[in-house]
Amino acid sequence: MVWVVEFSDDAIRELKKLNKQLQQRITTFLVERVQNSDNPRATGKALQGKLASYWRYRVGDYRLICHIKDGELIVLIIEIGHRKDIYR
Repeated sequence: MVWVVEFSDDAIRELKKLNKQLQQRITTFLVERVQNSDNPRATGKALQGKLASYWRYRVGDYRLICHIKDGELIVLIIEIGHRKDIYR
């Protein structure tokens, strides 16, 4: 089973602001640990409170906020940001 990783427009803009090395690290993580996984929740963590329907992936000091669509096998990356700024 292969999951499709998609990016929101905001996530694409945030990814492009990062340096090339960090962009590569994030995309490699998504391909190796999420896209090719049987269960994308295995490497992530469920968020709580008002963000309870979303999941988070940690890549170094950066966080990827995602919505997992089980019926469509899609992981939608909604936001990418540094850990100190992402939850504001």
